[in-house]
Amino acid sequence: MRRQLAMLTAAAPVLAAIPGAALAHTGHEAGRFMTGALHPLGGLDHVLAMVAVGLWAAQAGGRSLWAMPAAFVGAMLAGGALGLAGMPLPAVEPMILASIVILGALVALAVRLPMPGALALLALFGLAHGHAHGAEGPASGLVAYAAGFALATLALHLAGIGLGVVLARAASSRAVRGLGSAAAAAGLWLGFGG
Repeated sequence: MRRQLAMLTAAAPVLAAIPGAALAHTGHEAGRFMTGALHPLGGLDHVLAMVAVGLWAAQAGGRSLWAMPAAFVGAMLAGGALGLAGMPLPAVEPMILASIVILGALVALAVRLPMPGALALLALFGLAHGHAHGAEGPASGLVAYAAGFALATLALHLAGIGLGVVLARAASSRAVRGLGSAAAAAGLWLGFGG
């Protein structure tokens, strides 16, 4: 019973964040903190990718627990600045969908890349996610908007880390790998059937 309660407690923030819409990119009218914070939570594409980053960091452990989310969020802010400035970035939406599938597969297969490679991959995906946030950002209140989407993303990363750690302790690494498989499958569904 304790194991199930621990798993539900760890999963609650993730489950609460899953929206009705699959893709978050709909544009925004106001540039407030909450508008930015709700953007990553407004689409299954972002939620799945952000939680997968946390799951992968939990699998890797050690300094990956902070370095992987930091690489993603840092690159996401840079991508957001590019998007807000109107600078084009090729294949943003396909890259976002690829991030879900690839990150999910990395978790499912428990792949341990060397740290520089893992951080570079996360930075690439973070850049694409950030560009999408920034391109649809408001004309005013940009700092508050960026702070909102950065903190919401970090919260999703932390939810993934927490879920990964709790599941690995309470059940087994197979449960975490199963979540990775589910994320990869959901990414394929969003890309081809959703």
